[in-house]
Formats: sequence, C-alpha cells, structure tokens
Amino acid sequence: MKKGLLLGLLASFFFAFTFLLNRSMHLSGGSWIWSASLRYLFTFPMFALLVWRTSGFSRVHAAIRQSSLPWLLWSTVGFGLFYAPISFAGDHGESWLIAASWQVTIVMGLLLSPLFHKKIAVKNLGAAAIILVGVFLLQLENIVSFRLTSVAQTLLPILIAAVAYPLGNRKMMALCPPEIGTIERIYGMTLCSLLFWLLLALFGLFTRGLPSASQTIQSLGVAVLSGVIATLLFFKATDLVKESQRQLAVVESTQSFEVLFTLIGGVLLLQDSLPDTFGWVGVGLIVLGMVLSSIASIDRRKTENNT
Repeated sequence: MKKGLLLGLLASFFFAFTFLLNRSMHLSGGSWIWSASLRYLFTFPMFALLVWRTSGFSRVHAAIRQSSLPWLLWSTVGFGLFYAPISFAGDHGESWLIAASWQVTIVMGLLLSPLFHKKIAVKNLGAAAIILVGVFLLQLENIVSFRLTSVAQTLLPILIAAVAYPLGNRKMMALCPPEIGTIERIYGMTLCSLLFWLLLALFGLFTRGLPSASQTIQSLGVAVLSGVIATLLFFKATDLVKESQRQLAVVESTQSFEVLFTLIGGVLLLQDSLPDTFGWVGVGLIVLGMVLSSIASIDRRKTENNT
C-alpha cells in the first residue's frame, strides 16, 4: 500500500508539470499553439518505443485499420480537443487556476454516462456538486469584477476540454478490442491525432513563426514528465493495489494533490498570484470533491461486483 500511495503522489507531482510548464512557456513569450502541438509530436515516438518494446505494433495497427475513421475522429476529440483548449487557457490564467478548474472533467465525465448506456452514479453527484461550487468560487472574483473576458478565456476552453477528454477516451475504450492494452491505446490515439497536431503546428508556423529553443525544450519536458512518466507511474500505482477496493480509492484520490503541487510550483517558480479568500475555499472544495469522487467510485464498483 505504501508503495502504491507513493507512486500515486509522484504521478500527481509529474502531472502538475503540464500546467506549470504551459504557464512558463506563455510567460516567456511562447504561443499555446506550439505548447499543445509539440507536446504530442514529442510524445508519439516515446509511446511508439514503449509499444515496440512490449507488445509490438501488430494488434493496435490491425485495430486501427479495421475502424480507421472512428479512430481518427475520437482520437482527435479525446486528445486534440482536450489539450489544445487546455493550452489556450494556460495563456490566460495562473497555473493553479487552470489545474483546479480542469477537475470539472470529473463532473462532465459523470454527466456523459447516459451516452454510453450507463446510469449517472448518484453517489458521485454530491462530490460533483462540491467540485462545481469550487470552480465557481475560483472564478468569483472575475465575475463580480465583470472581467467576463477572463472567464471566457479560461473557463470556456476548459469546459470544452472537460467534455472532449472523457468523451473521446470512452469512445476509444469502447472501440478497442479487449486485447489492446492502455499503453497501446494511448499510442494509437496519439498516432491517429497526429494530423490534427501537424495542422495546428502548420498554423502556428504561418501565424507565429517557429517556436523558440526554450519552448521546444519545455514542450519536451511536458511530454516526458506528464505524458510518459506520470502516466506510467499512475498505472503502476493502481496496478499494485487493484485487489483492494479501499486501497485503490486512496491511490486514485492522490490525483487531488496535482492541484496543490501546481499551486505551490506556480507561486514559487512562476510568481503566480495567490488565490483570494474565495479562491482558497474553491481549491479546498475541489480537492475534497476529487477525494470523495474517488471513494464513491470505488464503493459503486464494489456494489456492482456484489450484484
């Protein structure tokens, strides 16, 4: 259990680099277009190497050939329409604001359940409501000050990403045959979303010019730290405790520390402004909602297994 907990915390630490480095690239004059496209262009060969060294390409390539259009569509939704808006939002708000607001994806994932012929989990609704209140409090200062442009530039793209990410990934999980593992699916989705990233990079080339060396290196950092290391650590952590529902809930709830790590890193490294009083309460509610959501999800799985 201790090892799984430690790996879960390490995963959340590395996931925080997505928001920290995206903000850093903006502050150093980089465009969100390159922050988004370079991350996946760098991630692709890394996951290709992982698949080549483990399961090989035959199964995942065969699955893609069998359903090419759905793979292209839902990979673009799940990765492209997720990460491009998140990167755009990172140009308009502190790293902790984006990281905390992004947790609204838990709520959106819950509300999308009927699209996949599943009931909305009633036990998770309380946690979802807490998260929504937390996100509202984060934006309260902008709302009462009538800084609606700031709200639109941060919250709206995050809402788009929060719908696209669970929608695209769940569609892909339903599409993939059972023998396709998670790493293979991530590789396949990255491969099938490359057209989107190449077109975005081409757009960036003509409108913003080439990325700086600093932005290129930082994008590589996001790909390695968040795209590969954090993902593998989290999968390993959940795999270690998968036989215990209670321990799995604890490990999954460690992802709430992603918000705290981003807040600390943003303030110390990027001189992000601290949240106001309502913002602190909002961050606390979001973290609480994430923990409660993990616990409720485990309780629901246990009930389903016993029926």
